[in-house]
Amino acid sequence: MNLLIDSLTMVCLALGCFLGLTGGIGIYRLPDFFTRLHASSVTDSACAFLILFGLALQAGWSLVTIKLGLVFFFLVLSSPTASHALAKTALNSNQQPLLGREDKR
Repeated sequence: MNLLIDSLTMVCLALGCFLGLTGGIGIYRLPDFFTRLHASSVTDSACAFLILFGLALQAGWSLVTIKLGLVFFFLVLSSPTASHALAKTALNSNQQPLLGREDKR
C-alpha cells in the first residue's frame, strides 16, 4: 500500500510541477497581458491542487491533511478573484486585448 501511495504522490507532484512550468512558459511566451493572465490563472489552480493532493496523500488522515485542504480552499477562492481584479483593472486602464490577426491582412 505504501508503494501505491508513494507512486501516486510522485505522479501528482510531477504533474503539478509540469503544470507550474507550463504556466511559467505561457507567461513568458504569450503576447499580451490578458493571455498571460489566462495561462497563469488556469495552470495555477491545477498545479496547486495536484501538489497539495500529493502532499495530503503522504500525510495520511491527520491534521496536516485538513490544513492542506484549507490551503487549497483558500487558493480556489482567491486565485480567480485576483485574476478577475487584475483583468478588470487592466481594462479600466485602457489596455486592450489582442483580438485577432487583423494586422496581417
